[in-house]
Amino acid sequence: MSDSLVFNAVGREVPTVINGEPAIPFPGLDVHRPSGRTAGRIIRSSADYPRDGNKVVRDIRTALERCGLRDGMTISSHHHFRNGDLVVNLVFQAAAEMGVKDLRWFPSAAFPCHRPILELVEQGVVRLIEGSLNGPIGDFCSRGKMPGMGVLRSHGGRYQAVQDGEVHIDIAVVAAPTADAFGNANGVNGPSACGLLGFGLADSEYADRVIVVTDNLVPFPCYPWQIMGQLVDHVVVVDKIGEPEKIVSGTTRITRSPDRLRIAELAARFMKEAGIMKDGFSFQAGAGGTALAFAIYLAQLMKEAGVKARFVRGGSTQYLVNMLEEGLTDFILDGQTFDLEGVRSMRDDPRHIATSPFTSYNWHGKGHFATFVDAVVLGATEVDVNFNANVVTHTDGRMLHGIGGWQNCLGSPCVILPIPSFRNRIPVIIDEVTTICGPGEAIDVVVTERGIAINPLRQDLIDAVKGSDLPLKTIDELKWEIERICGGPPAKPRLGERVVAAIKWVDGTVIDCVRQVL
Repeated sequence: MSDSLVFNAVGREVPTVINGEPAIPFPGLDVHRPSGRTAGRIIRSSADYPRDGNKVVRDIRTALERCGLRDGMTISSHHHFRNGDLVVNLVFQAAAEMGVKDLRWFPSAAFPCHRPILELVEQGVVRLIEGSLNGPIGDFCSRGKMPGMGVLRSHGGRYQAVQDGEVHIDIAVVAAPTADAFGNANGVNGPSACGLLGFGLADSEYADRVIVVTDNLVPFPCYPWQIMGQLVDHVVVVDKIGEPEKIVSGTTRITRSPDRLRIAELAARFMKEAGIMKDGFSFQAGAGGTALAFAIYLAQLMKEAGVKARFVRGGSTQYLVNMLEEGLTDFILDGQTFDLEGVRSMRDDPRHIATSPFTSYNWHGKGHFATFVDAVVLGATEVDVNFNANVVTHTDGRMLHGIGGWQNCLGSPCVILPIPSFRNRIPVIIDEVTTICGPGEAIDVVVTERGIAINPLRQDLIDAVKGSDLPLKTIDELKWEIERICGGPPAKPRLGERVVAAIKWVDGTVIDCVRQVL
């Protein structure tokens, strides 16, 4: 916990010490520069590993014991199974049976299926969670029930934190739909196939010890190998590692709401009218219901105009796969597979390319893909009149969502947020967001069912759509209209002084924090 709070470049009071480690307040876009060298792996000797290549051990507890699990260590995991993960709970239950305490869990994301870990937090087995916190785990942290401070990072920010030595992983656990006894593993084959395993890449590269857990052990070599056996210490075979059908959640189905369908259509039309949609362009759309509808509308406009994209960025869905197979794009560059059609396509089509947070999102590299994707279409829980956006908390202050790749996409030449005017009669466009996850200068366009607001900093976009029949308004006009419908602005959340979580920006600096909900 930190008693030292300072104001950062976006005017938010943030901690300078997080869980006993120094933290850098956000100094503004593109200001912070890292120094030093990346973290390194411990040197190992092949003399200490089976000469026949068989690293299979009896069970997860045995693997943890052989990895030397002890109090205060960091265990990492990835979330390619989303709410269908069956491995993480087994790992921490085994740790509890071993009598281990004060662990740090470092997931790429936590989902409602991980609720049993909250009991282990209360028992002292787990002290803190550093990862995107969805649903009940985020709510638990918001209410001040977690002893340590939560830390939320983007997908690229997580890779950056490991690469830069900000987070040291003692034991990484990789749930792999297919693996061989040596530890080579992939996510595209087997009964639990989930697509790629990119969120486990940094873990396998930098952790002291790596455990692969699979339900589909195949003879050497497992190929393609998305995780290399030379990085793996032990392999565990279980009955089932995940439920692939649950990688498709309620947020990865196309919306049926007339308002949200209008929002999706307006976002697609904006891209056409602004001249973004042209031969050889690229775009990324999220997996929320509105973003999926946007992909359908954009595909239709592309067909009518005879336009083909060079690549589209995923999270892949059946809608992006359809575009690939219909010849509307040359490639899908995939960071996360959101449905089973995406899994099939990645397995069978060489044009559907598995990427990772290092190639796609890591700000501390020699460039990354996200900065030259022509347009990205993302969601938000709140946007304010300065175009600052929130994806982590709701207006009541509760932390219910992770950051994912959202922040990493804000380097795109055109960032579009298609959002409803209000949810449950609570305005979404407000004076000041509860939590700043992305600064306003990085947000270009807000699309609602009541109109489109373009950031005044983007005069080029304003000029590009001038004279079109798009319903253009200022952000203040939208806010006023929404408040008139809802009966005024939303009530301020009741928050205490205690900081329960920190929000990191893509460069590892602290852009905001979350305070305890009273």
